[in-house]
Amino acid sequence: MTERAGAQTSDATPAGPARTVVAKIGSSSVTAAGGGVDGAAIERLSADIAQVRAAGHSVVLVSSGAIAAGWAALSGGPRPTDPATLQAVSAVGQHRLMRVYDDAFATHGVSVGQVLLAPLDFVHRQQYLHARQTLSRLIELGVLPVVNENDATSDDEIRFGDNDRLAALVAHLVAADLLVLLTDTAGLLTADPRTTDEASLIEEVVEVDHRLEMMAGGAGSEIGSGGMASKLAAAKIAAWSGVETVIADAARPGVVQAAVAGEPGIGTVFRPRPRRLPARKLWIAFAVASAGTLMVDEGARRAVVEGDASLLPAGVISVTGRFDSEAAVEIVGPDGIVFAKGLVRHPAERIGSWAGRRTSDLPEGVAHEIVHRDDLVVLA
Repeated sequence: MTERAGAQTSDATPAGPARTVVAKIGSSSVTAAGGGVDGAAIERLSADIAQVRAAGHSVVLVSSGAIAAGWAALSGGPRPTDPATLQAVSAVGQHRLMRVYDDAFATHGVSVGQVLLAPLDFVHRQQYLHARQTLSRLIELGVLPVVNENDATSDDEIRFGDNDRLAALVAHLVAADLLVLLTDTAGLLTADPRTTDEASLIEEVVEVDHRLEMMAGGAGSEIGSGGMASKLAAAKIAAWSGVETVIADAARPGVVQAAVAGEPGIGTVFRPRPRRLPARKLWIAFAVASAGTLMVDEGARRAVVEGDASLLPAGVISVTGRFDSEAAVEIVGPDGIVFAKGLVRHPAERIGSWAGRRTSDLPEGVAHEIVHRDDLVVLA
C-alpha cells in the first residue's frame, strides 16, 4: 500500500534534459557489519552514479562514513561520543573513505575530488562564492566532487550536525535540480517498520508539515547522526531552495538512476516550493539553532509578513532566553505560533528593556532595529 501526503498520484517525470543531482549516502549505508567501509556498497553506488553521469547529468556526492571508517581502523568497539575524539577519528577515517571511493570510481573512468565544507562556508558571502566556484569547476572538469563536513576542525557549537542538512545546503549551492537522500529504508513511511507491519510508503509530499515531522521520529541507528527526522528537515530545506528531493533505499540497484528518471515508487518525492530563498536566509531559517524567542504583537507580525519590514522594539511584547547580539531567535505572534526567524542586533537584556518602546524614545547612536529585514526570514 502507498499513500500521498497532500497530493494525488502523478505520472512519472521523464528523464528530460541534463540535470544537476546531489546524492547523499549515510554512514549506515556505507559501513560494513563488522565496522569499516563497505566496499561492495560503494562499488554499487559508484556504478549507479557513473551511469547517471554517462547519461549527461552532473552529480555531486555527499558521503558520511569518515568517523565509522576511522574508528574501525583504530580499535572498533562502541563508538565514542565526545567531540574531541570524534574529530580525531574523522581525521583518521576521511582519507580511508576517499581511497575506497577513488578506487571504485576509477573502474568507471571517473575521477573524484574531495571537498570538505564547514558551516561558515554558507554564512559568509565570499566563502560561499569560493565553495560554489570550486564545486562548479570540478564539475566542468569532469570530476565527481565527494563532499563531507570538515569534522576534524569544525567548532562543535557551529556545525551541520548531520550530512543530510549539509547535502540540502550543497544542493542550494550548486543550484541542483534534484537531491537524492539514500538511506536504509524505502523512504518516508507511515509508521516505524521496526515496530509494526502496517508501515506503508508515502510516495509524494507537497509540503512538510508538523504531522509529517512528528511521524519521522528520531535517529535511526547508532552508526549515523541523522535518521528520518534529519532527512525530512533536509527535504524541507531543499524545498525552500526550489530543489526536488527523493528519499530512497541505498541498497536498491540503480536507485540514483531511477530517482533521476522519476521512476514511480522509487521512494518518497518531496516537491519544491516555487520561491527560492537566498543562501544566507536559508542558513538563518534552517541551519542556525535558535537561542531564544521574541513574542510580538499583531501589528508587528503584519508588518514583517506583509510589509517586508524590520522588527522594531515597539512591536515586541516579551523576550525568552538569554542570548547575545547576532544570535538566531524565533519570532512568534500573540498566538505563540512561530512565523519568522532572524538574527538579533542586540542582546536579550537590551531587547527586554526596549520592548514596547517607540524609536523616538530610544538612545541615539545605536541601531534601533531588533531584527533587520536583511537578517529575517518569514516562515509562514
